Amino acid sequence: MKKRYQLLLVFVIFAIITYLDRNSISVIGTKITDELQLSDKQWGLVLGAFSLAYGAFEIPTGMLVDRYGPRITLFRIVIWWSIFTILTGFVQGFYMLLIVRFLFGAGEAGAFPTASVAIARWFPAIQRGSIQSVVWMGSRLGGALAPFLSVMLANAYGWRMVFYIFGSLGAIWAIYWWFWFKDEPRDMKGITAEEVKEIEEGRSVKTISHSLLPWKTFLKSANLWALMGMYHCLLYGAYFYMSWMPKYLEKGRGIDKSDLSWMVSLPFVLGMAGCLAGGFASDYLSKKRGLKFGRRYVGMFGLVMAGICMITGSLIADTSWAIIFLALGLAFKDFTLPVAWAVATDIGGKNAGTVAGTMGLAGQLGSAIMASAFGFILTSTGSYEIPVRIIGCLVIVGGLLWFKIDASKPLETETEYSV
Repeated sequence: MKKRYQLLLVFVIFAIITYLDRNSISVIGTKITDELQLSDKQWGLVLGAFSLAYGAFEIPTGMLVDRYGPRITLFRIVIWWSIFTILTGFVQGFYMLLIVRFLFGAGEAGAFPTASVAIARWFPAIQRGSIQSVVWMGSRLGGALAPFLSVMLANAYGWRMVFYIFGSLGAIWAIYWWFWFKDEPRDMKGITAEEVKEIEEGRSVKTISHSLLPWKTFLKSANLWALMGMYHCLLYGAYFYMSWMPKYLEKGRGIDKSDLSWMVSLPFVLGMAGCLAGGFASDYLSKKRGLKFGRRYVGMFGLVMAGICMITGSLIADTSWAIIFLALGLAFKDFTLPVAWAVATDIGGKNAGTVAGTMGLAGQLGSAIMASAFGFILTSTGSYEIPVRIIGCLVIVGGLLWFKIDASKPLETETEYSV
C-alpha cells in the first residue's frame, strides 16, 4: 500500500477516536446528569463550553500548524484532549465538569484543520474532496459506534469508565503518530521516489512556507466570510446530533433506553454514506465543470436538503418516520461536510491551517450557541421540536450562502501553487 493511503487509514482511525471521545458524553448524558444532579440549563452550558473553547482555539491552532507543521501540532492536540477525556471521569459536580469540558474543547481545537493541512501536503489537489470524505466517514463511524460502546461500558462498569477507556485510545494513537508520521512525504521512511514525485507534482502546495498571510488579507475576503457563515450554520445542525439528540429522543419522543442506541447511531450510519457521496461527487464535478461549480452546488444541495429534512422530522408525529427524516438530515449535511473542508484548503493554499481554523471558529460558535440555546428554549417553551425547527431554518440559510463561495479564488494571488 502506498504511504499516502497508509496515512489515510491512520486518519480514519484518528477520526473514529475523535468522535468516540466527543459523542460519548451526550450518549450517557442522562446517567451523568442524574448522578451530578444537573438541570437542562446546566447540561446545555456544559455542552456549549466544549464548543466555545473549541472555537476560540481554532485559529491559534491553525496558525501553529501553518508555522510548525501537522506532526507536532496534531500530537499536542490528541495528547491534550486524551488527558481531559480521562479527567472527565473524575468530575464530582457541575463546575468541575464545566471546566474540564472547556479545557477538553480547547485541546481538541484544530484537530481537523491540522489533518487538512497534512492532506494538502500528501495528496493531489483534485482528490481533496474524496480524501476528506473518507476521513469524515471515519468520524461518522465513530459517532455510530459511540452509543453502543458507551452504553455497554457504562452499564457494565459505570459511566466514568467510558472516559478512561476512550481517553486511553487517543493517547495510544498520538504516540504512534509522533514516531511514524513526517510532515514532508520525501522524509517518510520507506516511501518510494516514484510516490514522492507523484505527490509533489499533484499537490497544490509546491513548497512549504512557514510565513503567515497578514490578517487584513483574511478580513477583506468576502469569500472567506461566506465560508465562515456557511460553516456557522452547518454546525448548528451537526452539533444537535452530537449533543442534544439522545435527550431529544428519550425525553422528547419517549424512546425507551433499550432502543436508544441504534436510533442515535442511525444518523451517523447514514452520515457515512453522505460523506463519501459528497466528497466524490464534488471531485467528479470539479473535474468536469471546475472547482467553482463542483464545490458550490454539491455543498448547497446538501445543506438545503438537510434543513428541509430536520424541519420535516420535527413536524411528523410518528416517531419512526421522524427519526428517519432526522437521520437523513445528518446524511445530507454530511454530503456537504467534506466539501467545506476541501474548500478551506482550496482557497487557503499554504495558509490552509489558518483558513480551516477560521472556518472552524465560526462553526464552533454556532455549536456553542446551539448547545446552550437549546436548553434555554426547551426550558422556556417545554418543546423539544421548536429548537429543531429553528436549527433546520439556519441550516438552509447556510446552504444559500454557497452562492457566495468560490473555491477557484485562493486568498493569496501571488502564490507558488495552482488550484
